[in-house]
Amino acid sequence: MMKTEILPASEIKTALHVLQSGGIVAFPTDTVYGLGALAFDNAAIESIYIAKDRPVEKAIPILIGGLSDLEKIADNIPDMALRFAARFWPGPLTCIVPKKPTLPPAVSATSTVAVRIPDHANALALLRAAGPMAVTSANISGQPSPSTAQEVYAQLNGRIPLILDGGKTPGGIPSTLVDCAGEKPIILREGPISLDELSSAI
Repeated sequence: MMKTEILPASEIKTALHVLQSGGIVAFPTDTVYGLGALAFDNAAIESIYIAKDRPVEKAIPILIGGLSDLEKIADNIPDMALRFAARFWPGPLTCIVPKKPTLPPAVSATSTVAVRIPDHANALALLRAAGPMAVTSANISGQPSPSTAQEVYAQLNGRIPLILDGGKTPGGIPSTLVDCAGEKPIILREGPISLDELSSAI
């Protein structure tokens, strides 16, 4: 069993060290606490599935620190996704777009990838330092999504090396998930942003 440390969310250097050594880190976002690995580190992403007891067929979304990072992970980005990004990012909207073939298979077994920019200072500081990260909620699969570092610890103690504590997350519910790969936006998971709001952005 590994030791799980809880450090202040400002400890970006320590988090970077863990990530660059192939480790995974839990940190606060604008919705819930996330558990992340570097987006191009296949082995580290696989360890997220293990830590969470997550079914392998479930893809892991990518979080980025800025719009310029979108091209690193997505190909032929649909206009619709760019319009949503301009209006709702940073924020609780995850867009499904065609993925770059260079992304490791552990991120997604399909030709698409889910991506968003979180509206949270601690998350953005980490993502801008680390680059794109594969991030999913920091919980055991099927358990409640945590909104504090203590809730993450209660579920994942001994399974992950580091939790960055940024206090209680403001959102508490996961982001709206929208498929941007077709003609019209399709909401795959209801969240803070409604279909009406999305439609008005197109």
